[in-house]
Amino acid sequence: MDYKSAEPAGQDIVLTGLKRFSLENILNCGQCFRWSGANGVYSGVARGRRLEVYLSGDALVLRNMSLPAFETVWKSYFDLERDYGALHRLFSLDETMRKALAFSPGLRVMRQEPWETLITFILSQNNHIARIKGIVARLCENFGAALPGEGFAFPSPERLAVLSEDDLAPLRCGYRSAYLLDAARRVCDGRLDLPAFFALPSEEICKQLLRVHGVGIKVAECVLLYGFGRVERFPLDVWMKRVMRAYYPEGFPAEWAEVAGIAQQFLFHYIRNRTSD
Repeated sequence: MDYKSAEPAGQDIVLTGLKRFSLENILNCGQCFRWSGANGVYSGVARGRRLEVYLSGDALVLRNMSLPAFETVWKSYFDLERDYGALHRLFSLDETMRKALAFSPGLRVMRQEPWETLITFILSQNNHIARIKGIVARLCENFGAALPGEGFAFPSPERLAVLSEDDLAPLRCGYRSAYLLDAARRVCDGRLDLPAFFALPSEEICKQLLRVHGVGIKVAECVLLYGFGRVERFPLDVWMKRVMRAYYPEGFPAEWAEVAGIAQQFLFHYIRNRTSD
């Protein structure tokens, strides 16, 4: 673990001795779309739970959080059990990756819920992050269950499957409406058994995801990486194609094979945001 302990502090949970963890890097690197932040405090919803979280020195504070909820939801969500120190040492042997690590040393690849990951990355196609966040927010506000206090859960497949494209007009997501409905209906009628995918090889998961209308190889790989934790897989969008052509024309180093998806996230965030070398 890259932290010393997680202990209750009043109604909060505080992780002490946290290393290699930046909310800004993690939540703004294009892997998730339900978080917003101001003055270092971020709020978002995952797995039907709302969270406010912030860093104070080397401590991560999760507001209004129980220890069981941290252990069952958020520890995995933020990938806190993975040894990112070991990954940094491995990746640092490569010159380009050293620059990417220096640019966002606190980045991690999150472990998100597969259904939400599938839908949000369907919406991400030919879109930019700000607009994706807006569409996802409208999706949840219109069709998600209200959460205690404030916020909305991500809508279930059952809630979306009975809708029409006209019903989804408030989302302003264009042709993607048909893709959302097809995905929801496939989950509901059993053609797409997402919980069962955890026991399947990655290639079989990819094959089944590609049957969903509007899901191409890039979206399928995003779902594998961010939704099913298959960190050996990664999507090739326009940014990563540039990275591969310029720096890794023969592919990533063999030593990265089992964690290529994590390497990709560092490189993607660096190349997309850098101003110079």
